[in-house]
Amino acid sequence: MARYRTEFLPGSQPRLPPHPPAHYDDSRPFTGALTISSPTTALADAAPQEPERPNSPRVLVKSYGCQMNVYDAARMTDLLGGEGWSETTREDDADLVILNTCHIREKAAEKIYSELGKLAVTKRERAEAGRDMKIVVAGCVAQAEGEEVLRRQRAVDLVVGPQSYHRLPALLKQTNSGARLTDTEFSVEDKFRALPQPSREQIAARGVTAFVTVQEGCDKFCTFCVVPYTRGAEVSRSLADIVAETQRLVDAGVREITLIGQNVNAWRGVDQTDALEALMARLSGMPGLLRLRYTTSHPIDMTQGLIDAHAALPKLMPYMHLPVQSGSDRILKAMNRRHGRDAYIDIIARLRRARPDIALSSDFIVGFPGETDADFEDTMQLIREVGFAANFAFKYSPRPGTPGAERDDQIDEEVKRERLAALQALLEAQRQTFNGAMVGRKIDVLFEKAGRHPGQIGGKSPYLQAVHVDGPESLIGRVAKVRVDSAGPNSLAGVLVEEI
Repeated sequence: MARYRTEFLPGSQPRLPPHPPAHYDDSRPFTGALTISSPTTALADAAPQEPERPNSPRVLVKSYGCQMNVYDAARMTDLLGGEGWSETTREDDADLVILNTCHIREKAAEKIYSELGKLAVTKRERAEAGRDMKIVVAGCVAQAEGEEVLRRQRAVDLVVGPQSYHRLPALLKQTNSGARLTDTEFSVEDKFRALPQPSREQIAARGVTAFVTVQEGCDKFCTFCVVPYTRGAEVSRSLADIVAETQRLVDAGVREITLIGQNVNAWRGVDQTDALEALMARLSGMPGLLRLRYTTSHPIDMTQGLIDAHAALPKLMPYMHLPVQSGSDRILKAMNRRHGRDAYIDIIARLRRARPDIALSSDFIVGFPGETDADFEDTMQLIREVGFAANFAFKYSPRPGTPGAERDDQIDEEVKRERLAALQALLEAQRQTFNGAMVGRKIDVLFEKAGRHPGQIGGKSPYLQAVHVDGPESLIGRVAKVRVDSAGPNSLAGVLVEEI
């Protein structure tokens, strides 16, 4: 059995951003997790909530996976709010529970069935007490497995795909007769235009940062990925609709917008003549909007115009999440990534020329079928060469229906575990080095919420690091300069220097 070392060779440290020129707006990068605690919900505890409607039915939406699911969960809540539903955070208080699911890895999908088993018990207990509960499975597990969800768990009332959730109210009414339904059709109508807009109160309750979906679907067909099958072909929203939605958010107090899509930099507008950099330039001119981000991008859609936008737009934050998945040309070809190692490194070099203070994060898959020790070492060497401030790394998980799952050269699980541990150790060391380099610097922080301790407030750095200081809650929604005094494992601490 091969053993993998995590050693620091020359160039293995993350590239540390220089102190940016004065006109740059220091800001933060994207973070994610399998169960999302998102920028849009970060202020849930601190922000004023809408008053509950007396005797109204209550809905709990639990979201798993990517930022797209976080956005969709909020839109489902808005949609049902217009039908008289109030939000709750407790399963035993919910008349309707929606699991907005992720199918990107087997573990994530099986977690949903485990959750459904627990909900089935709660539903039975409520029924015994004379209280009804409906269970809906939405998102990518719903799209991928459809009727199988109803077969595996009899407690589920409705399965609805990510392109169909705008029909939730009508579908729920059909279940009142006892019908168990599946709707995973790709809609011919514009889902976004069919959805109601959230009220100013709903927006304010979600905090000062928000996601805006600009693009859905994927045409890349990477051999490990189910997204083209669960989200469909690439479709772009219109520039006018995106600008209008962003304006509503900013008018309600949102100060940072993250544009999201399965391949966000494939956005071309409805007539396929626009470019993401033009959209961001338009949004950057919006008074009240302080920060702008976008994720997740594909390397083959990183145009020079988009790279140049990182130099031209001060509101565009100096952070780039650009998944590479592997550092081996052989594995990249097997994954159908449609780019090589050198092309990725060239993009990074051009980004750093455009924006010297940019921080980088990426996605990595270890143990793709056929990956040798040499292929894995190529990935480790790429990490040493580039240097990352954050990362998302996983063992390869075969997804049914994808070409990768059909290969007969699957990698042993123990080998995958060893490789993942070595890779994560190197990436974590780079992350901590990056965080430690902030100590002694003055950085701009957008404050988002009250802190855990009295008199404390929290926000994000230019590079999406959590930052805590002692300060007044009146700074929430504002950018202030902070001198960083210490770096913990997952956050920075400092003192206020001045408000911007």
